[in-house]
Amino acid sequence: MAGITNAAYRRLCREQGAGLYVCEMITSRGLVEGDATTKQMLVFDELEDVRSVQLYGTDPAYVGKATEILCADYGVHHVDLNFGCPVPKVTRKGGGAALPWKRNLLGEILTAAVSAAARYGVPVTMKTRMGIDPEHLTYLDAGRIAEESGAAAIALHGRTAVQGYSGTADWAPIAELVEHVGIPVLGNGDIWEAADALRMVEETGAAGVVVGRGCLGRPWLFRDLAAAFTGTAGPGASGLVLPTLGEVRTMMYRHAELLSQHMGEERGCKEFRKHISWYLKGFSAGGDLRHALALVSSLAELERLLAELDGDEPFPTVVLGAPRGRQGSPRKRVVLPEGWLDDEDGTGLSLQEDADEVSGG
Repeated sequence: MAGITNAAYRRLCREQGAGLYVCEMITSRGLVEGDATTKQMLVFDELEDVRSVQLYGTDPAYVGKATEILCADYGVHHVDLNFGCPVPKVTRKGGGAALPWKRNLLGEILTAAVSAAARYGVPVTMKTRMGIDPEHLTYLDAGRIAEESGAAAIALHGRTAVQGYSGTADWAPIAELVEHVGIPVLGNGDIWEAADALRMVEETGAAGVVVGRGCLGRPWLFRDLAAAFTGTAGPGASGLVLPTLGEVRTMMYRHAELLSQHMGEERGCKEFRKHISWYLKGFSAGGDLRHALALVSSLAELERLLAELDGDEPFPTVVLGAPRGRQGSPRKRVVLPEGWLDDEDGTGLSLQEDADEVSGG
């Protein structure tokens, strides 16, 4: 969720419902070496009383040191290690979803992070995918190694790296992993509505769910999730209280307002532009208005344009359960370091993290 789960959006989602809201992915080497971009991303809202950060790295020493910095200097309460990113710039260096293939390396990284965090009483979790592709699955070994290393939980995305974000997530491996390990397993993949989360937990036995693209333009999804899991959802097929366009535009302004508070108004409004299409998906807002909103540069301009929306328009139920965000097609292959698949038990330590790696995925 690079460029999405900044302090402003985490605040907005927290205002809607209970949950753990994780900072954008940062690189361990960037943090250890004081990279300015990484430091800018490690900003927390004043009301963010539980600070959670997702950390990326391929070197145990850097990951361990970065974990210590997060706990000691930033007061982080939870560290999540990313072993699920499928993008080529990450996998070509042996990172993300490629890394669990190297079982020893995975264990060393987890052990380094858990050991560093333990001194501060901070739990470490990990997120991963089913594997590199159908012929190179890693999730069962990853779960075992996570448990042996002292990780507090493991989240499994029901897709392989070669799938990217295409197709439909396979939840069966999540259920298999639940039976395979003694630590909590969180399910990830195609949680578009609260009903999806309930069904995933029922079908897999997962201890909870991880939401990614499902909250794009839908911060109230966490309100729905809280209601569904506490049994307070309303009657009807979905149990949802769907917002009108008027309520959505109020949420849109609040989002831009929070971004402006954290980044300054000009930059905050520019950051907000990417969210317009997600918020208005399925609504009948005209093309000219959408275009103008996508160029908004001030809160006053945003308020004026939002006033042109029909506040009484009901939520478009046709988009319920529909994917949001990036999808694309499966890749032909996953880009990996040369010879990466030759040795499953190796450490891969000849691959050092680049100094110019950019946090944020």
